[in-house]
Amino acid sequence: MKDESAVTTLRYLDLPGSVRDFVEFSAEESRVLATVNQKVAANTSLADVMDFVFNATREICPCDRIGVAFLEDEDRLVSDYVRASYEPVLLSTGYAEVLQGSSLRHVISTGQPRVIDDLESYLAEHPSSASTALLVREGVRSSMTCPLSVDGRPVGVMFRSSHRPRAYDDHQVRLHLAIAERLAQSVEKAWRIERLTAANHAYTEMLGFVSHELKNPLASMVMDARILTGGYLGSMDPRHVEVVERMARKSGYLLGLLREYLDLARIESGELAVSIGPDVDLIGDVIEPAVEIVRSDIEEHGSRLTRDLPAGSFPVRCDPDLLKIVLVNLLGNAAKYGNPDGEIRVSARRDPGSFSVSVWNEGPGFPESEKHRLFRRFSRLQTPELRDRKGSGVGLYTCWRIVELHGGRIRAASEPGRWAEFTFTIPDPPPSKP
Repeated sequence: MKDESAVTTLRYLDLPGSVRDFVEFSAEESRVLATVNQKVAANTSLADVMDFVFNATREICPCDRIGVAFLEDEDRLVSDYVRASYEPVLLSTGYAEVLQGSSLRHVISTGQPRVIDDLESYLAEHPSSASTALLVREGVRSSMTCPLSVDGRPVGVMFRSSHRPRAYDDHQVRLHLAIAERLAQSVEKAWRIERLTAANHAYTEMLGFVSHELKNPLASMVMDARILTGGYLGSMDPRHVEVVERMARKSGYLLGLLREYLDLARIESGELAVSIGPDVDLIGDVIEPAVEIVRSDIEEHGSRLTRDLPAGSFPVRCDPDLLKIVLVNLLGNAAKYGNPDGEIRVSARRDPGSFSVSVWNEGPGFPESEKHRLFRRFSRLQTPELRDRKGSGVGLYTCWRIVELHGGRIRAASEPGRWAEFTFTIPDPPPSKP
């Protein structure tokens, strides 16, 4: 004869009718559900949404613990949120469980809520259930699990647990299911935003790591090539010199890309903070060092660099290292996208309460219709004259971010077929941080 308690330890409920029908709920329950409806759309994070639900529903439905898990890889649930009224919490966020062999598979596949009335008895019947063992160690004695579905598509489950055995009857299951229906789309959206944010952070970290690891070997290759072509280790056949110089140019191009990606990684990770120098010489500390960095690129393209700069020093308040990055990018682009043997002109001026720096170059420029692509990450101009010229679409975005960090603005102008000019203006003194 079967043990009656074992028969009722686990049950699935096939509840007919719409759980959205407020008639079946008390006035207090209906008020809470209405409040859930109003509040969840205003929250942006999964934690905010679920914290509100935990606090708002505990009085109308037993709850010592609430959790949300989402489907990953179609056959695995991963815990993404846990809130409990006690400590310690052993089954925490990040816990993953494969659905194969789990009673949760039935919840996902059928959409039926699951109730475990006595977790200690259930663990005795399923001693291999690691998640049940952790919950029992937490003191949990009964649990209720409802599916989370969006447009008929299962996305995860929501758990509600109690320290009391047999805490949940059919009415409370309906209430939990009603809450789950109201939450499903909101919490999935919040979860996906958080996953995208985490993925972007991981991408930025990897970008910075790879760029940093490649930078030094490439710089060493360029230096070795210049030592060879300079004759410091003896004379070379002209054909060998040509090959080595070609290698140096290619390595230099890759080094420039790595520099751009390292700057981007620093910006995206929040490491690129402005450190304002109180007495910076704009010409001596920013413009001339930037010119030296890109001088070889300018000479390689046969461009003529001219300066329209005030005589003497040009004291300003800014972060010289960051503005140097801006100038290196703008001058490098002028050489890359300008006409061979064309002019590149760098100029600076002071206005009341600000200073400006411009980089002008002869070249194909860009039409007004393409201007919206500038200063956007990984976006490049699509004009026939520029489409085939190599570029990452990162440099101008980095310039924009740095200028914004200074409280300034950057703009572009062009006469298609003749010239292009990029100008940034920085307030002096810069705005104080909030």
